[in-house]
Amino acid sequence: MKNNKYLWGLILTGGQSKRMGHDKALLESQGKSQLSKTFNLLEQSLTEVFVSVREDQEKDHVRSQYPMITDAYENLGPLAGILSAMKKYPRVSWMVVACDLLNLDKETLSCLIKNFPSSSPFVAYKSEYNDLPEPLCAIYSNESVAIIEKNLADNVKCPRKILINSDTLLLTQPNKSALENFNTPDDLINSKYRNK
Repeated sequence: MKNNKYLWGLILTGGQSKRMGHDKALLESQGKSQLSKTFNLLEQSLTEVFVSVREDQEKDHVRSQYPMITDAYENLGPLAGILSAMKKYPRVSWMVVACDLLNLDKETLSCLIKNFPSSSPFVAYKSEYNDLPEPLCAIYSNESVAIIEKNLADNVKCPRKILINSDTLLLTQPNKSALENFNTPDDLINSKYRNK
């Protein structure tokens, strides 16, 4: 069910994929790219979904099939995409999802949505490994832009550190493997994900 008119989805695909040696968003499993799988999942629950890209990715044959928001910032890592979306649509809150979450499922997204809106500017899951916030499957409220900018002014560019330093509503993951990601070819071999 689609609700939260002003909660939209943002899929981060602007990483360099250096450790993987291949664009992670374009890796295929069962005939579908990782980006396609993630986009289809988000659009089941949200009224609008965008793909976050670097300028040099705008003409990519897979990314260009989807609505895109191009990074307006450089050298900020994931924050470049998040801030670019927030500045382009200032009334919107964002469910931010990395493109490399192997086992992301509808239940994990639904739990985030159920806990939004919140009195906290961020809604995120606790990591299964260290209880720290998982910043790349989280909701960033439209009111959090000032918090992000203040952290940047203090030279804090890490989304996880920003969530740690803020009033973040932390949730327990309904499915413990849902936020596993892949950074190297070995990660693929050792996961449920298969490049077919």
